[in-house]
Formats: sequence, C-alpha cells, structure tokens
Amino acid sequence: MVLSSMTGFARSHGTSGPYTFEWELKSVNAKGFDLRLRMPQGFDEVEATARKRATEVLSRGTVYANLTVKRANAEAAVRINQDVLNAVLKIAAEMSSKIDAVAPSIDGLMNIKGVIEMVEPEADEAEEAAAKTAVAAAFEEALTALVDMRKREGKTLGDILTVRLNEIEELSKKAEAAPGRKPEAIRARIAEQIATLLDASDRFDQDRLSQEALMIATKADIREELDRIASHISQAREMIKKGGPVGRRLDFLSQEFNREVNTCCSKSGDLELTSAGLEMKNVVEQFREQVQNLE
Repeated sequence: MVLSSMTGFARSHGTSGPYTFEWELKSVNAKGFDLRLRMPQGFDEVEATARKRATEVLSRGTVYANLTVKRANAEAAVRINQDVLNAVLKIAAEMSSKIDAVAPSIDGLMNIKGVIEMVEPEADEAEEAAAKTAVAAAFEEALTALVDMRKREGKTLGDILTVRLNEIEELSKKAEAAPGRKPEAIRARIAEQIATLLDASDRFDQDRLSQEALMIATKADIREELDRIASHISQAREMIKKGGPVGRRLDFLSQEFNREVNTCCSKSGDLELTSAGLEMKNVVEQFREQVQNLE
C-alpha cells in the first residue's frame, strides 16, 4: 500500500438521454471521515450508493461532493388553471349583478393567484432511472480520480517525511557525539559544582555529596532518550514503507519525538548539545506538520 494525503480534487461528467450531469469532489484535512453531499431534487436515492462507496475507500478527510444535473427540453410551460378561472368569473358575475363595477380585465384575471400555473414537463421514468444509474457510475469515476490524486500527494508527503527522518537521525548522531555528553565532561561539570559548594560551606556530608553527584550524572545522560529517538525513527520508516492510513499513528509518534527531544534539551549542559537539540526540535515540528496532511 502507499501513503495517501487527505487533500484532493476531482471532477467527472456525462450524459444520459436528455440529462447532462457533473460531479465535483473536494477533500480537505479532518480528524475523521465526513462526506457532505449536495444533490438536486429527484436524485436523493443516489446518495446511499455514493456514501457507501466513499466509506469503503476513504478513512479520513472531509469530502465535499456536489452534483449538478440538467435536463434538455425541460423548460416550464405556462398553463391556465381552467377550474380556478371559471370560479373567479362566476364570482365576478355574481358581484356585477349586485354592485355597479367594471368587468374584470384580462390583466386583472392573470394576476389572480392560481389562474396562471408554471408546469414542469413530466420526466420519462425509464430515462430518469437510466440517468440515476449513469450518475452513480460517474461518482465512482470521480471518487477513483480523487483517490488517485490523494495517493500522488501521499507519495510526495512520504518523500518529505523520509527526508525529515534522515535529518532527525543525523542530528541525533550529532548530539550523541557532542563532547559535552561524554562521561569525563559530565564528571568535570559535577566536580566543578561540588567544588563551588564546598568552598561555600564545609558542612556537606561526603557520602551525601557522592549520592547527589551520581544522581546528577544520571540525569545528565541522554543515552535513553537517544535510544528512544532511534526506535521512533525505525518505527516511522516502517509505517511510511507499509503505507495505508497511518496518519494518526505517525501523528502520535511525532509527539513522542517531541517529548524525547525536549528532554534532551532540558538535560543538556553543553552549548553544542543544546544547539543540536533545538535544531532537532525544529525538524520534528516540520515532520509533525506534514503528518497532519496524511490519511
């Protein structure tokens, strides 16, 4: 499987008898999956098929799907509602026998609500059924194009993430090789701190000082954090290679990266080590930003 982005765009169109139609699909980032359909009147039954297919091939992202349908020779016709007109004329005749009034004009009669009707031509059931089948097939075509575009975007994202992982690995090696994290450097810093304390007071217990020195040395060592960063790099590479909807898992891993890098920076007592840690933190953030686009 390959990686897939959550962003994409696709169109499909077609004709069936007197009907012409077009699908437009747009996909954006989201925590889960949501399909938002806009369908013209009379084509609602296509929605169930479209929703089922979309949930089968997509797992994350908000997809906006808009369907437009036009029917040739579907201009509305103007018709006189004879029943309403006869009723109006009857009432007018009854009133004219009781009061002195001008006979109703044609314009006046036409303006009475219900006398004039706009009538849509009736659709042929067979033609409409065929059009709905064609519309469903066109959605499948647009969905396939959307998935293909998301995969192409996913491949690009995978390449970018691989570069970021390589950078994190190089910075991790740089941090490991920093002179400030070598045992002798740590011992020198601790000895200096202890000497400063002893100069300030002669009441420190030597055993207690030894214990405190050991604790400081343990806290200053970032071996465990560097090992976990190496493990995270290996896991991330495996996920990218495997592909599929791994966005959530990589997002969690990016948070773990950030946690370990922050710990390295907090433990650092060396300028070079701090510099490598801050640079690594910046790359991890770039990694996390790109992961947000993955399905």
